[in-house]
Amino acid sequence: DPARSEIFRRLAAAEERHATRWSKLLETHGAQVPSYTPGWRILLLGWLSRRFGTQHLLPVVTGLESRDQDVYRGQVEAEGLPAEERSHMRALRAMQGRGKDGSESILDLEAWHRASYGSSLRAAVFGANDGLISNFSLVMGIAGANVEPRFVLLAGVAGLLAGASSMAAGEYVSVSSQRELYEQQIAVERQELEMAPEEEKEELSLIYQAKGIPAAQAEELAERILANPETAVETLAREELGLDPSALGSPWIAAGSSFVAFTAGAAIPVLPYFLMSGSAAFFASAAVCGVALFAVGAMISVFTGRSLLFSGFRILIIGALAAGFPAPAIAQAAP
Repeated sequence: DPARSEIFRRLAAAEERHATRWSKLLETHGAQVPSYTPGWRILLLGWLSRRFGTQHLLPVVTGLESRDQDVYRGQVEAEGLPAEERSHMRALRAMQGRGKDGSESILDLEAWHRASYGSSLRAAVFGANDGLISNFSLVMGIAGANVEPRFVLLAGVAGLLAGASSMAAGEYVSVSSQRELYEQQIAVERQELEMAPEEEKEELSLIYQAKGIPAAQAEELAERILANPETAVETLAREELGLDPSALGSPWIAAGSSFVAFTAGAAIPVLPYFLMSGSAAFFASAAVCGVALFAVGAMISVFTGRSLLFSGFRILIIGALAAGFPAPAIAQAAP
């Protein structure tokens, strides 16, 4: 897509200007300019973009731009940079909402500040994290009761199937209910537009005026939007209700992705018991889960922007505490 490529090139050029600005500032004050090599997060994001497309990574990059804006705020030397970062976020958010025909509306540009958690990669990482921690806790709790390995394996498989099914069912019900509610609200908005178009036009004009658009321009903009019924309904849903009709989501896709992600994480504590027995399986499961927990934490740091070590050890400690908690209770309850 030449248009998207050009936007990315312009954003990259702006970031190069920022780097040059800081380099000159360091040189002016006699400080050494450090050599730059891309960190693991940048390399991973680049690989994921090439592998899966930039659309899936835009929410993550937008979040990083937001973090840069916060870092710059209050620095005298960074005068003008926060505004540029906000402009970058607007461009990235506009590309997230770009239609198939390449068009983008004022609503796409206005939605830059809304948090977006729809990234499939983010959902997969967090879903796997849920499955890993919950089944790791179950397996370690059962193993702590000194039962035969086959019972630990049975409990792990049962926990995997029960947890994945529960997650999928819960996600399906949640997304279905939310979608039905949104569709009902949009239908009401469509009915109000048919029954009282002038009142809806006045409401939309007032919304734009509240955003700083002059009254005459706001009224003209509202009239143009309401001239197209479908565009009018979508605009009213976004502006009055805060809904995005194009992002209601599929309950089946949500359920399926939750099932797969949870299963992938929950299978890790169980695998050693298919290959080993006794204490060897126990220690192998604990070791594999420890590595997996740290890896999941490191992946989460891609989305949060925190340190790899901090995120990795945080998830590792949380998983260890969760795994150790049920063991004493199960051991006391065991015959």
